[in-house]
Amino acid sequence: MLCGVIPRKRITGSVPVYLNVYDLTPINGYAYWLGLGVYHSGVQVHGVEYAFGAHEYSTTGIFEGEPKQCSGFIFRKSLLIGTTDLGPKEVRSLMEKLAEEYAGNNYNLFTKNCNHFCNDACFRLARKPIPRWVNRLARIGFLCNCVLPADLNDTKIGQQRREDKVYEGEKKKLNSHSSRLISSSNPSSSPVSVGRSSRHRRSLPPS
Repeated sequence: MLCGVIPRKRITGSVPVYLNVYDLTPINGYAYWLGLGVYHSGVQVHGVEYAFGAHEYSTTGIFEGEPKQCSGFIFRKSLLIGTTDLGPKEVRSLMEKLAEEYAGNNYNLFTKNCNHFCNDACFRLARKPIPRWVNRLARIGFLCNCVLPADLNDTKIGQQRREDKVYEGEKKKLNSHSSRLISSSNPSSSPVSVGRSSRHRRSLPPS
């Protein structure tokens, strides 16, 4: 009898990909049950949460932090989107590519916000999109832009810029042990992304 070695099948999609959803307003307590609400979200993989925020620079707005600990927002729930077979280094490489597409000064409340980033990241990691309700208000706002105040999106970004003054002290601490993710197309140094101050949030160090 011939004895052969049965090749082992490669186990794919073994690493879970989560979407961590946060409330931006207490109104979500009611709006959530109507399939609406204003949410911030981050993608969690390999024990790291990646998200996107606004600032006035042309460098990336992607940052990393501890899962479910984005200070300034109220954590609501964690959703299992799917699984990926990418390792930590491959995930970092993917985030570097996305960094080129998500500059902080390109943030737009309706067309390019944190949830749009998470949708792109989840699809590339697990080949699945995020639930529609997470970013539904942005789609409604985009479709109804003609009846919304023209400066609504600018106001959102302006608030984040004002928060940068509060964030300066925290930024100095972060710079002592981390630096911003530098995309291959822009190797020059860049500032820490603007957002709500948090001891859990940090800029992505270069790979």
